Amino acid sequence: MTESKEKGGVNLYDNAYGKLEESALKRVREETYGDDLGQSGWTTRDEYERFFTLLKLTERSHVLDVACGSGNPTLFMAQTIGCRVTGMDINRNGIAAARKLSEERGLASRATFLEADASSRLPFEDEAFDSVICIDAIIHLQDRPAALREWTRVLRTGGRLLFTDPTVVTGLVSYSELTVRSSIGYYVFAPPGENEKLINTAGLELLSREDSTPNMSRVSERWRDARSRHRQELVGMEGEANFDGLQRFLSTVHALAKEQRLSRFQFLCKKQ
Repeated sequence: MTESKEKGGVNLYDNAYGKLEESALKRVREETYGDDLGQSGWTTRDEYERFFTLLKLTERSHVLDVACGSGNPTLFMAQTIGCRVTGMDINRNGIAAARKLSEERGLASRATFLEADASSRLPFEDEAFDSVICIDAIIHLQDRPAALREWTRVLRTGGRLLFTDPTVVTGLVSYSELTVRSSIGYYVFAPPGENEKLINTAGLELLSREDSTPNMSRVSERWRDARSRHRQELVGMEGEANFDGLQRFLSTVHALAKEQRLSRFQFLCKKQ
C-alpha cells in the first residue's frame, strides 16, 4: 500500500507485510479469501484472475502494479500469465517481502520491485508498460489527477489501465465512521462521477465501470471474523489496542459496504 498509517492511527500494513509468513496471519488469510495470495485488501483470487482477462494480459505483457504491497498478487500475475511485472510501493516491509518471495519462487528475472512513492513522478520512461494496475490504493494518493496523468504517461498507446476505488461516497456517512474508515492511513473520499471525470481529463478512455461493493462487504466481514478466531495470537503480535482498532476498521468497512454508503468501483481504461 502506498501510505503508512497516520500518527495515532492503526497499523495494518507494517504487520501484514513485515510478518507475512506468521502462521496466524496465514490462517486468517486462508479463512478470509479461501486462496491465500498474501492479500491485505478486498480482492479474492477470482477477482484477480478476472482483472488479468480485462487487461488482456499475455506472456509478452509488461505490467506495472502500483502499490503492490507484499508483491504476492503481483507474483501471482507473473506465474499465472507468464508476463513481466514491475511492482512499486512506499512500504519498505512490503518491498522487502516482495523481493524475497520473487527469489524464492524463481521469478526474479521477470519480477522487479522498487520502493517508491506513487504520489510523485514515477521513475519510468514514457510508454514503458503495456498495462497498469492499482488495486484499492488510489484513495491514498493526495493528488489523484496527477497520479492518473503519470499512469497515462507510462502506459503505451492502446494499453489498458485498471484501478479500483473502495471509498466512493454513495450514501450518508458520519464523521465518526469516516474517522474509523481512514484510521489505517491517509484517505481521499470521492463523490460519484469524480473518477470518471478525472479519467477523461487524463486522456484515457473509460471502457467499463463496475460496482464491486458486495465483494468488499463479504471480504471485510470474513476478515474480521477470522481475526476474532485468532485473537490471542494476533494480540501477541499487534498489541491489544491495535487489534481492537483493526476490528473496528473492518466492522465499519463491512457496515458501510453492506448498506452501500461507501462503495467500491472498478474502472477499466484505455490510453487513446
